[in-house]
Amino acid sequence: MTTVVIYKSNNSYKGFRCTGHAGYAASGSDIVCASISVLVINTLNAIEKFANERMDVTTKNGMIECHFPNEINDKTILLLDTMVLGLKDIEKNYGKQNKKSYFKLMVEEFS
Repeated sequence: MTTVVIYKSNNSYKGFRCTGHAGYAASGSDIVCASISVLVINTLNAIEKFANERMDVTTKNGMIECHFPNEINDKTILLLDTMVLGLKDIEKNYGKQNKKSYFKLMVEEFS
């Protein structure tokens, strides 16, 4: 199962973490895993190119983690809102089927 955790503080994005393999289909044919990956990587690329936001990104063994050390700008907020919108749609349609979980989206609020 793939899990995406959105980090927030006082309702403001602080980062996110994406881990795991959906297991919806064989590796290389998994539309759930591919969809999540495209949303996450495209969001990071768009933040870097269009929002000029400072972020710390770590990748390791299929895990992607992003942290924003400063308050983020409006462009970054919009891009993250768009990513979350897409991830919610994936979770709604593919999160759990036939009693098997493929994707979970969570928000972790901290102060």
